[in-house]
Amino acid sequence: MARLRDLHILPRVRDSLSHLYVEHCRIDQEDKAIAIHDANGKVPVPCASLTLLMLGPGTSITHAAIRTLADNGCLVAWTGEEGVRMYAQGIGETRSSRNLLRQARLWAHPDKRLEVVRRMYQMRFSETLNQSLTLQQIRGREGIRVRETYAQFSRETGVTWSGRSYRRGDWRAADPINRALSAANSCLYGVCHAAIVSAGYSPALGFIHTGKMLSFVYDVADLYKTQVSIPAAFLAVAESYQDLESRVRRNCRDAFVDRRLLQSIVSDLSLILSIQGEEQSQSDSDLDSDSALPGGLWDPKSGHVAGGVNRADDSPEEEKPW
Repeated sequence: MARLRDLHILPRVRDSLSHLYVEHCRIDQEDKAIAIHDANGKVPVPCASLTLLMLGPGTSITHAAIRTLADNGCLVAWTGEEGVRMYAQGIGETRSSRNLLRQARLWAHPDKRLEVVRRMYQMRFSETLNQSLTLQQIRGREGIRVRETYAQFSRETGVTWSGRSYRRGDWRAADPINRALSAANSCLYGVCHAAIVSAGYSPALGFIHTGKMLSFVYDVADLYKTQVSIPAAFLAVAESYQDLESRVRRNCRDAFVDRRLLQSIVSDLSLILSIQGEEQSQSDSDLDSDSALPGGLWDPKSGHVAGGVNRADDSPEEEKPW
């Protein structure tokens, strides 16, 4: 397929191959694409149509392959098995900061941030939340919903549940179900992190959570805990206490694949950060008419000044530093 010519354009995930996860293989460059070699042979991959390549355990990749993937705008993420950990990532499939700037503007505006928060809470409920509810009341309803979810899975699986309790510094002090929940949530954070960075957003700019480098990861993961990590944890504990954390991670891996969770998260991110009546402004984008030029310059009065221009003669005489 033809290489994406304008790297400022973010292709829709549904128009591409979305993501590809590989493990226990070697990846090298082949022509203008890459090839994956494993025990079964070689598989060519047209990376121009690939959004995200996730490198799992036992993977090696050549410098030439990384260069080809970067040139074709494919994000490379180094992850645990099936994305249950997120270790590092490279350049994504766009050079635009549009999504990040939009996220930052919504985050920085109190009213718009509250609207995003309400939308994220609304996605967790089957019924529409009354606009008259305060944020404190919504958080209370969310607490009740999560508590009832724990109780429901406790009844269905026969696993004793006495509340969420764990200490980071003493893993074994927690009971089996709390250890399982922590392991499952960690897996969920990994795939949410991969989705966030692949779509060009910041994992640090959270709307509900704040103050952590993964605050937005925690925001997004909370949308799926009752559907993914909580069931995975309770089912694993109901089967056995032996090799518990490993079985939880495998349960999560299978749930991610079956639900096509990565694709769902990317679509939900667009919905979460799309505010009704919010028009795209110039601050949304760092685009120039010539994609080879750098982005614009911020100005407190005009908002945006074209980049790539020497401004030495632009200042009035009285403001020049010489």
